[in-house]
Amino acid sequence: MKGVQQPPQFHPEGDVFVHTLLLLKKLPHPCPPALAWGALLHDVGKPATFRVAPDRIRFDGHVAVGVKIAEEICRRLRFSNDDTEQILALIDNHMRFADAPRMKESTFKRFVRQPRFEEHLELHRLDCEASHGDLTTYKFTRERIASIPPESIRPVPLVTGDDLIAAGYEPGPRFKEILSEVEDAQLEGRVQSKQTGMEYIRNKFALPADKTFQN
Repeated sequence: MKGVQQPPQFHPEGDVFVHTLLLLKKLPHPCPPALAWGALLHDVGKPATFRVAPDRIRFDGHVAVGVKIAEEICRRLRFSNDDTEQILALIDNHMRFADAPRMKESTFKRFVRQPRFEEHLELHRLDCEASHGDLTTYKFTRERIASIPPESIRPVPLVTGDDLIAAGYEPGPRFKEILSEVEDAQLEGRVQSKQTGMEYIRNKFALPADKTFQN
């Protein structure tokens, strides 16, 4: 990370190494081990993706590269599966906060209901404080979470695979798409009962002709 420069408008503190050190110094004590490792490795993909574009320094794809590098490190150090999964999730999602103000309701709810989301939020705060210092998105995310009833972030599904089978849909890869679509509609308040959920599905996902006739 040493000497890997960053765009000064976003990282006035210096290169990737300096940024990472500043972030580590801000970690809470005691600190969850996965959060500490996520902080250490969140930008580990930047050196390999550094390029100078006409507009500014860029690190295209650094998140995906960082996840791969971190996975190799976690396996080599024999971390538990749970810790490895959380460390990789922290790295994989640390740039998504920039999109939070523009996320539709269902996307935002899926984002914040990740396991141990408080660690994601803390890493984002530390990342901002160790760079540009702007906590606008951090505050927005916290306020938006506080405004949503907890039960509506992870509601009981209104429609299940069994409901689809009973309605005549054939089990298969399409089930995941259908259930995801109807869950989005539920998270956004567009369907509020099993009946309206099934009506939504029938309107968007037509049954095969023979099934339609039978039903």
